[in-house]
Amino acid sequence: MAENTLSILTPSVNNLTVRIMVRAAGLDFEERDVWGKKDEPEFIAKDPAQLTPLLECEGLPRGSLWESCAIMAYLCDKHGCDNLYPKDLGERAMINSAMFYLVGTLYPYVARATYPVLNFPQYPGEVATAPDADDAMKARAREDAEAALAQPLEAFHSFYLDGRQLIGSNGPTIADIRLAATLEFLRAIDYDLPDWAEVYMRAVETALGRAYSAPAADVRGYVASVKAPA
Repeated sequence: MAENTLSILTPSVNNLTVRIMVRAAGLDFEERDVWGKKDEPEFIAKDPAQLTPLLECEGLPRGSLWESCAIMAYLCDKHGCDNLYPKDLGERAMINSAMFYLVGTLYPYVARATYPVLNFPQYPGEVATAPDADDAMKARAREDAEAALAQPLEAFHSFYLDGRQLIGSNGPTIADIRLAATLEFLRAIDYDLPDWAEVYMRAVETALGRAYSAPAADVRGYVASVKAPA
């Protein structure tokens, strides 16, 4: 049995984040695709939030852990992956801030802009889930979310990167993995990424090699399938 077990959904960029990290760190892991199985009692018992990725390994108080950024930070600390998550407190503060800003601000816009195209379920309370929302309202909500992407993307460019190629000063960090993976979904809506973002994504993938490109192929394949003519 592998030291780390990951329950994943292969089309997901949230899952892609951790899938890249364990490969980049050279960790011993096993992946289990739980597509269509998250509502089964066995899965809910260890993951009542029904979220993926889910990590199972020794040392966790409850035996399992969800949330991609928490998983990456834990595994880096546990296995001494200082290149991906530096111990310097200033560097860590920037990495943590970038990840929290992404999941709290950028990713909700990405989800609202891309999930309808990707055929992913929308979150309760969104316009798309309202019983009285017509197609025009849903389209407007998606377009508004797409338009809102520009501001947080520029915040990453001007603050977290600030003239550097990567967020990490000595190579890709878990914040770089989280951001580059997230940007993969914007291909679904043919979003006009700024030039810096295209350069950034290539830099992360080049630095990580197959640790990035191999699992990213699953997301890219799914994106291509939903964009293919019927």
